[in-house]
Amino acid sequence: MRKLVLALLLVGSVSAAIADVSESDVRWGRIAGVITAINVDNPVGNVHAGTFPWTARGGRARVNLETGYTAFDVFGLVINGTIFAGTPGPVTGVIGTLVCNPGDDTETTVDTPEVSLSPQGDAHFVGNLEDIPDSCSNPAFLIRISTPAGARGFWIANATERVIGRGR
Repeated sequence: MRKLVLALLLVGSVSAAIADVSESDVRWGRIAGVITAINVDNPVGNVHAGTFPWTARGGRARVNLETGYTAFDVFGLVINGTIFAGTPGPVTGVIGTLVCNPGDDTETTVDTPEVSLSPQGDAHFVGNLEDIPDSCSNPAFLIRISTPAGARGFWIANATERVIGRGR
């Protein structure tokens, strides 16, 4: 009997979690560093890439396009090669960026506030994005440099494995 009650509770918990996912939820299951050669741009729409290749050990992102609720985690975001190999180098702050309609005339970017990037390449954000456009097709999520100022705005990682709504 105990096993049956536990099974029913587990099914109820999973069902409640699934019910919380709306069709306006966009989730990405991983974060990957920008793959580029030194000083070669690899833009996402109008957002330019950082000047070094980066890797990330992992991460995830989620944006609700209706409410603006946004969360992201990135782990082990570090530079490949150069004198900064295996570290974030001079990058100490990042922002998360939702890119709506990338490459289109209506492309729009919406940024989170800056969060710290640890010496190990970890960063976390939970909050709300303001002014998400009504039409946000093919949404992309980027991690961009905010500090140091000389590199502000370059993307160094992107969210991958996107699922919109209930998806799989």
